Order: sequence, then structure tokens, then C-alpha cells
Amino acid sequence: MFWADELAATAAGPQVVNDSKTPSGTIHIGALRGVVIHDAMARALRGSGHEVRLLYGIDDLDPMDSATLATQEGLTEHMGRPLSEVPAPAGSGERSWARHFAQTFLDTFQRLGVIPELYWASEQYRAGLFDEFIRQALDRAPDVLRVYREVANVRHSDGWLPVMVICESCGRIGTTQASDWDGETVAYRCLPDLVEWATGCGSSGRVSPFGGRAKLPWNLHWVAKWRLFGVTIEAAGKDLATAGGSRERSEALASQVFGVKPPRNLPYEFLLVGGRKMKSSAGTGTSADAAVALLPPEMVRFLMLRYRPQATIEFDPAGTDAIPRLFDEFDRVAAATAGREVKGELPPDHERLFQLSLADADADVATEAAAYRPAFAHLALLEQIPGVDLPSRVEAEKGSALTSRELSLLAERREAARAWLAGYAPDRARLAVERERLPDAAAAGLDAAQRRYLGELAPAVEKCAWDGEAVQAAIFATATTHELPAGRAFAALYLAFLGRASGPRAGWLLAALDREFVTARLREAAQSAAVQA
Repeated sequence: MFWADELAATAAGPQVVNDSKTPSGTIHIGALRGVVIHDAMARALRGSGHEVRLLYGIDDLDPMDSATLATQEGLTEHMGRPLSEVPAPAGSGERSWARHFAQTFLDTFQRLGVIPELYWASEQYRAGLFDEFIRQALDRAPDVLRVYREVANVRHSDGWLPVMVICESCGRIGTTQASDWDGETVAYRCLPDLVEWATGCGSSGRVSPFGGRAKLPWNLHWVAKWRLFGVTIEAAGKDLATAGGSRERSEALASQVFGVKPPRNLPYEFLLVGGRKMKSSAGTGTSADAAVALLPPEMVRFLMLRYRPQATIEFDPAGTDAIPRLFDEFDRVAAATAGREVKGELPPDHERLFQLSLADADADVATEAAAYRPAFAHLALLEQIPGVDLPSRVEAEKGSALTSRELSLLAERREAARAWLAGYAPDRARLAVERERLPDAAAAGLDAAQRRYLGELAPAVEKCAWDGEAVQAAIFATATTHELPAGRAFAALYLAFLGRASGPRAGWLLAALDREFVTARLREAAQSAAVQA
């Protein structure tokens, strides 16, 4: 069974699936793994007959802190203030920092087919939805302190209370410390040196912690949401699910202090770039909105779902073949789902993986799997060949007219190919075929064996079928006949057509060009180089 179906098979009764994000700055593609995982769980639960709510929260009452400084996006004068109260970046049409970055992230959801019930923490606190929980947390402060100490060895100072007051003087929430709960109000101080990333104003006062004038620390805020919404399932990233970490503290607080049954957890691993975690707080990794603009939605979902949640995903889109490989893997899964034979090992339950990778949860799987999808690398190659009528070329390669859905898929892939070539592709994938004359590098760089090879290849490609696989086979067969190593054979071709010793898949490169031009260039390369020799 697919992992989401395994989970659904052991669930009972109505289900509430929850996820959330603090919009401290630009949100990277790695954050979409949790989004897609939660959506896949919700789809699996619905598919097994459960009544399901899928929730997504924006924790915009959190302070602007060191995470925004690390990305060089933070505003020094607003450090420590709630993100909901920090002005949006210059040029934004949103009313706050939180709204700007959260909305940019949320705009990716619909394209991915993720439609949750959305909630904003600042609105919930102002509406008083957490007031009763705040009261209980303050009343039970000694028990909260005990759990922090026993589970995570976190020891707060004497008189510490589990609430973060918004300073009435400077508006900061990350620099205040509350004390002396009298049942209706707390005393607080806004400390200049409480944290390293913000400076409190030094004022003090007494305030009611209700109605949005204070918020719960993260662990308690998490428990409060579980109780408020009746959350039954909430996955957590590996960093939160470590021993003694945030999830374990929250579960202990829920069960030991507040009588709340912790939701089912599904720890998931990181998405890594070059072996390093993508982190908004370090400014590493492609932003989520850029990734969704680059990749078709089915490809983003497939990237996040092709491995079990406990497996790390390695994905480095810049300067590598990661994106073409992703398309190739998806196309293999689609072909296998359509009943076509494919080479190599397939992911477990590949048909379910394909279905959950589709943005439209109600799409006809058989129709989608059978749709013709041109190979991404081939498409990127064709995009760089002047004068190619690409839709007609793809239609000829399919052997029949493209359906409206296939035309839509082609348009998506062309857009992705252009974006990949413009900002992500390695140099070897970019090409400019020398059409006017034989490149100087070919005349100077080809040796006698390579010249003979090119001369013999010309009649071979005159006779073979004119598609990438057939031409590639002719390239290998001719090299084998002349006992020329494949590396030298390909280098000869790239020199003859591109003026350099490397390039994209040679068979597909030649097949993208006019056959007469290819055979003429092969003979020209053999003869011209021989004269110079």
C-alpha cells in the first residue's frame, strides 16, 4: 500500500488534518513537502470513506526574529514585533510582512490542487479563541514548567509564565517576560537583553493577556490548536520531531497538563540541496513560488511524494540535470500506470503515486496516464533549434493529433523548458548549432579516426528512422564498427555541430535537425578536417 493509504486504513472516525507555517520571510520549495504530504493524507482519508477537514494555519503573531536576519530580509527597527504588525516589503500590496510572504506561498497551493481551510493566528487571538487556553496555561504554570524541565531539560527563571505579552510601549512580543498572574492580568517587562536578535524598550506594566494582547509560546500554541480544532493528524518535520524536541514537548504538555490527546504524528525528512537542508532562515534553496512557476504542478507533487516521508529528498535544480531526470521519472511512472512496458525498477505502488501526483484529485487516472508527454530534455533541445514548428514536430513524433489535454501538457512543458534553460540548466544543455559553416573547433580538433567515423555515419543516418532513439542507435553502431570509443564518437559529433566537445543527447540533437543538413555536415566535417590534416 502507498504510505498515505496505510495511514488511512488505521484511522477511525472523522479526521482533522492540520499544518501551519510562520511567514518570517521567503518560503522555500522544501516547505511544500509538508503541504503536499498533508494533502495526500487528506485525499487518502477521503478515499477510504472518512469525513475530513484539511486545515492550514499562518502563525503571523510570531515575532520577527533571527530567521529574518539570516535571510537578510529582516528589518532591524521591527525586530521582535509580531509579523502581523511589521510593514510589508516595499512595493508589496499586502498590509503586513506576514501577509506578503504568506500570500506568496499560499498562492502556490491552488495550482498544486491543495485547497485547505485557512486560518490566521493573529485573527484567532484577537477573536478570543485562545483566551480560555491562555487562562488554563497561566493557572497551570508550575505543571508547564515541570514538563519543560523533565522532557527537554529546559529551565526557565523563577516566576516565568507561559505567555508572550505584546509590549504596550514598543509593540514588541519577542522581548517581553511575563510574571505575577492574578487571575485576570499579568505583569510584564520589555527587556533590552532578553534575546540577541531584538532589543526591548525597557518599559514595564500590567495587562490582560486576552483578546490578542498576548500569545502562547510555540509548544503551548501548538497544543491549543490541537484542542481548538480537534486535530487528529499533523505531520512534523524532522527538526521538530527529535527526542526532547518541540513535538515531544507539545505532546507531553497536551497529555499531562491539558488532557488533550495528541494528534497522530508522521515525521518527515528534509529536502536537501547539495546535501544541505533548504532553509528560509539561511536563504538557501529555490523559493516555493519560483519552483511552482518553473515546474508543472504534477511534477512538484511527484517530487514530494515519490519517496516515503521518512526518506530525504536530494534536489538541486541549478546547474544539474535534476529537473530533466524528474520529468523522466514521472513519465516512466505515467507509462507504467497506462500499462506500457518500462525499463528499470518502479516505485512501490506506482499507480497510486501517479494518481496522488495529479493536481486534480478527481482527474481520470487512465486518461492522464495515457496522455502523450514529450521527453523534457528533448523538448528543451527543440526549443533551441530555430525554425522548428514544435507542436507539429511533437504531433509527428506521437504519430497522431494531440488532444486538448496533450496540448495543455505540451504548453506547460515548453514553459518549464524555457525557464530551465534561462535560469537553471547546465552549460552543456544550452546549445547553438553552427549552421553556416563547420565550426573552427571541429576543423582543428578532429583526429583521423574521428573524421573517418563521421564520414561513415553520414550514410547510416541517411537510412535510419528519423527519431532520437534510431539516430542514437546508428551513432553507437557506427562507433562499434569502427572500434571508436563512445566518448570520442560523441565528442566528434559535438565538435561538428556545436563547436565544443560536449552537449545534450546526440541522437536527439541530430534528429531535431533537418536530415539533409545533418548528412551534409557530417561529410563536410570528414572532408574539411582531412584536407587540413
